[in-house]
Amino acid sequence: MSEQINIEVVYALSDHQTFLRQSVAPGTTVGQAIEQCGVLGKHPEISLAKNKLGIFGKLTKADAVLRDKDRIEIYRPLIADPKEVRRQRAEEGKVMKKGGGMAAEA
Repeated sequence: MSEQINIEVVYALSDHQTFLRQSVAPGTTVGQAIEQCGVLGKHPEISLAKNKLGIFGKLTKADAVLRDKDRIEIYRPLIADPKEVRRQRAEEGKVMKKGGGMAAEA
């Protein structure tokens, strides 16, 4: 009997999180573990070709080999570009700061 390694697979939505623990064979890749754990059946919107993957918050690829106690994270696509959101907030802040409140026309 070969020894198994323990891993976790996490996929978070805005209203809940799917958290799965599983034992896999040494040498298992991130993609293989995702397919084996059943998360794709619970969340058919996940695409290993499109969704970004990580291990403990660090981006990784589907062919990366797992180590014992790794936590695979499946990331959802961004709904807004963070740079664009920051730019919009900065523009709003410039308008608000003039005169301590909303700018008044004379």
